[in-house]
Amino acid sequence: MLKDNRIRMIIGHYGSGKTEFAVNYAINLAKEVGNVALADLDVVNPYFRSREKYEQLQPFGVSVLSSYVKGSGSDLPAVSADVLAPLQDKVSNIILDVGGDSMGARTLGRYKEYFVPGEYDMFCVVNANRPETQDVAGVLHHIDTIERAARAKVTGLINNTHLLRHTTVEDVIKGQELCKKVSEVLNIPIKYIGVIEALVEELPKDLEGTVLPIKMIMREDWM
Repeated sequence: MLKDNRIRMIIGHYGSGKTEFAVNYAINLAKEVGNVALADLDVVNPYFRSREKYEQLQPFGVSVLSSYVKGSGSDLPAVSADVLAPLQDKVSNIILDVGGDSMGARTLGRYKEYFVPGEYDMFCVVNANRPETQDVAGVLHHIDTIERAARAKVTGLINNTHLLRHTTVEDVIKGQELCKKVSEVLNIPIKYIGVIEALVEELPKDLEGTVLPIKMIMREDWM
């Protein structure tokens, strides 16, 4: 069960697998509850955009909201007003897929009034195989810059340590150890472990956090 607050922000450094996790999370959430929306607020990274998978997400009951301005012919740093509806609707579940740095997180500032402590979650996706977040200092710096820009606090960690299809159990364990250290410093939990489906049964059973099997949706088979 994905028992989180109905407003969920997913942040993470470029290359962390943030959007892949967000899309998989949305699909799994829609299997449990109704009124699920995934808002693509990443106005920084032009690649691997969650809005590009709307046709795959709609059959699961996931509404996809985009930062794309229709008719513009390009991505602009603007956010559709459609995001406001699920933020305001107390029975809606919304996932905000946010740009991977402090500049991207500034997009959240316009929605600050909805980020009431205890009514939202902001999860930081950590990939210990990325240079920027391979140690405690790097992760803490990333979280600090995001929190300042978003004007909201991170409430949980996601260990999404991977090397795409070359990921090993050892990679996941390495990421878990890093997340545990960050968890202790910030006094926030490890909420999820994102791991490719083939490795799920090989993981130790006593890891903190809910294991979320990841299907490679954002990347084509050849990538």
